Amino acid sequence: MISPILHSCHGFRAVLLLLLVTAVSSFGADGGSAGSTPVAKIPYKKTPHGELCLHVFYPKGGASAGRPAIVFFFGGGWNIGTPEQFYRECAYFAERGWVAISAEYRIRSRHHTTPFESVADGKSAMRWIRSHAASLGVDPDRIVAAGASAGGQIAAATAALPGLDDPSDDLSVSPRPRALFLLYPVIDNGPGGFGAKEIGERFREFSPKHNITPSFPPAIMFLGTNDHYISVATAREFQSRVRAAGGNCELVLIEGAGHPIYSYREEHPPHRDAILEKARAFLTASMPPSQH
Repeated sequence: MISPILHSCHGFRAVLLLLLVTAVSSFGADGGSAGSTPVAKIPYKKTPHGELCLHVFYPKGGASAGRPAIVFFFGGGWNIGTPEQFYRECAYFAERGWVAISAEYRIRSRHHTTPFESVADGKSAMRWIRSHAASLGVDPDRIVAAGASAGGQIAAATAALPGLDDPSDDLSVSPRPRALFLLYPVIDNGPGGFGAKEIGERFREFSPKHNITPSFPPAIMFLGTNDHYISVATAREFQSRVRAAGGNCELVLIEGAGHPIYSYREEHPPHRDAILEKARAFLTASMPPSQH
């Protein structure tokens, strides 16, 4: 069990995993996360720009073997943002028996990096979680990647892109999630797509829409009909490409919603609870527990 102590991710090397600790602390005697506060911040990667952490939420009872996991990547155009964006969503999944993680990755405003480093970090995070699944209490075959906007691109990239790996990664470990939960994702980064000017001629190695293969995992995607960055036509084309490759992609349109679909500052914004319930049902059906 990971100690329910909030480890600092910056300024010193945190203890990674503390096993067999009695789950009694200021976070509650049940060993679960308290509301929208992570149980731990665990370093997963050292970069030239600093250490990166996973903000981890546990169900009541803490870590136990074989739980499904969901990894959220925040939005912000690969430029701004924080893992705190998805604290409420992580708490929602943790309350329902999942290990929920909001991942830090490099962004331009804080680390002076490009979107390519952001994607590399996303793949590193997924590899680290799979490599440490036993200690985290996670089923390595039931890990979901999730994200909003540019974070949705990163989540989809972990499933679709054959390259953009960090040179320090163990490439024998797959970053591919079992399923995807995408909120208004910028999945077309080609000409005319989101970030096209910044990505430039490298879009074919970066854009999820241009890298769909038969191995693409089941995905559920939510998009507002008034989104000014991603058109309904773009989302439908992405869905068609996944289906043409033999995959499963469910597109849920939220009438009148924009970008973002709902406010992350509110405790119960419109659409949020319904989206999370529908996503959880889809994800649970897409990755049943192992029979072994």
